[in-house]
Amino acid sequence: MPGTPAASRTAVLVCQGRAAADGLVAPGRFADPTAMRLLRADEREAVDWVRNDAAPRSWRQRVDYETVRACAEMIVPRTVAIDDAVRAHHSSQVVILGAGLDGRAWRMPELAGRSIFEVDHPNSQRDKRERAEGLPGAPPTFVAVNFGRDRLAEALAAAGHRPDEPTTWIWEGVVPYLTVAEVSTTVAALAACSAPTSRLVVNFQLPGTALTLGRLVARMLMASTGRRSFWATEPWRSTWTPAAMAALLARHGFTVTDDHDLLATARALAVPTRRTTSLARSRVMVADRA
Repeated sequence: MPGTPAASRTAVLVCQGRAAADGLVAPGRFADPTAMRLLRADEREAVDWVRNDAAPRSWRQRVDYETVRACAEMIVPRTVAIDDAVRAHHSSQVVILGAGLDGRAWRMPELAGRSIFEVDHPNSQRDKRERAEGLPGAPPTFVAVNFGRDRLAEALAAAGHRPDEPTTWIWEGVVPYLTVAEVSTTVAALAACSAPTSRLVVNFQLPGTALTLGRLVARMLMASTGRRSFWATEPWRSTWTPAAMAALLARHGFTVTDDHDLLATARALAVPTRRTTSLARSRVMVADRA
């Protein structure tokens, strides 16, 4: 299969979740026609099972089916919450941190005319660029950054980002994979690039043993199929309370204007909430720079 070794497998799962939900879950509020096109043929198989509500009999395939279905239930409220916050704030620039296989640059008409930058690990970004070659429309500006090593501000400036113009920052599904120090360093870096009226939309996970146990069970299920779970190779490194995240943002000039868990969003959308604990412990916080 073509692609780049060491590209994020979590990014593929998230894209599978979006593809599985496209046009079926929360119609009128959620859609992502780019997701299926960003997946390779073998990655679409489990998506088709979920979309057709056709649970396979094979144990290995059933694990893949359940994994993608569970991801779709999490991804829909998360995507809607973030998209709404982005639509509500006009800025000349949008930066997607840890973009993975995000399709916003292509699928959101509200971003037309804005400068869009996608920041991600070099390996994941090479994989993304291969997959996105057939998507219609202008691609974003790709900025290769290793969050634990490279200087974000310098990389963005070299790519044409203007720190004197307002920016909307999208930080989705990345924080748990960074250490506390890496999260703090990243917030400081983006704050240095944020003109007044910039907005940060950040998704993070609350501390809790239930989520830890859930990820352990998911790893064991994947291991039962003879494969190593990507949660073993891409572990969580930090969780945050809303107070701790708000305090970090405040130290860098951001004031929280909205903060809610995904369970509230899911219930407002009237979508499945079978995984209430996971939804309740995943949050989307919106913070603006004065």
